[in-house]
Amino acid sequence: MLAAVAMFSFMDTTMKVLSSHYPATQVTAMRALSSLPLLCGYMLYRGAFRGIFKVRWGMHIFRSLLGIAMLTSFAYGLKALSLAEAYSIFFIAPSLITALSVFILKEKVGTGQWVAIVVGLLGVLVVLRPEGTGFLTLGGLALLGSAACYAMAAITSRVLARTDSNESMMFWYLLMMAAGGLAMSASHWVPVRAEDGWVLLALALSGFLGQLAITRAFSSGKASVVAPFEYSALAWGVAIDWLLWHTLPDGYTLLGAGIIIASGIYLVRRESVHAEAEHP
Repeated sequence: MLAAVAMFSFMDTTMKVLSSHYPATQVTAMRALSSLPLLCGYMLYRGAFRGIFKVRWGMHIFRSLLGIAMLTSFAYGLKALSLAEAYSIFFIAPSLITALSVFILKEKVGTGQWVAIVVGLLGVLVVLRPEGTGFLTLGGLALLGSAACYAMAAITSRVLARTDSNESMMFWYLLMMAAGGLAMSASHWVPVRAEDGWVLLALALSGFLGQLAITRAFSSGKASVVAPFEYSALAWGVAIDWLLWHTLPDGYTLLGAGIIIASGIYLVRRESVHAEAEHP
């Protein structure tokens, strides 16, 4: 998980670099297109293309639309916010997943978990500073929307995983996001600069390796042990912001991030306890 978070942090860095030169929808298309060749090579090696068309098309299309909205709004938010600020807001996703699981998957959530969800949302308000003096910007709201789309996509993935393979989920997700991103950005496509070739290569490699690492992490370790390491992204965000853009998060951002992370870890631990109680 630590390796996965590092790779995704590098991927987000390349997206932030690209978002300063290209529209957010084009960044989404480039993200998906750059990783597709690597994924196809990996699937050929594993012989995973068998049965690739025997999938639940409606669910895949819905999940891909969520992915397009998630990546586009994330890229838009990165234009205005630092990585540390973006991650602090995006950390609300586990709380949103828990809340959505009640209404969509009919899972039971206790009082303590609802309290943790509300606390996490309060942490987001601390980061956004909605009193008007700071940070309730379109970029901040875009990142909050991105987290909501991610949470919905995660719930959809849980449903799809009951019938479809991980490889088919990854393949159709990237292919449909590439097609959607291209369609949305066709009218205002900006020619790709030659000097951005290395950035696109880094985007492809970091996204692909990060996906492999996170899949390995959750398949070989308990979610309650593995998931909290996702929050190491904040350390990467702070370090990269300082090295590349010479910025550091302020006290409000760190305080809000701390509240959100604490609530997220509580929710992960509680979910593990419930799972063990149901399946001892």
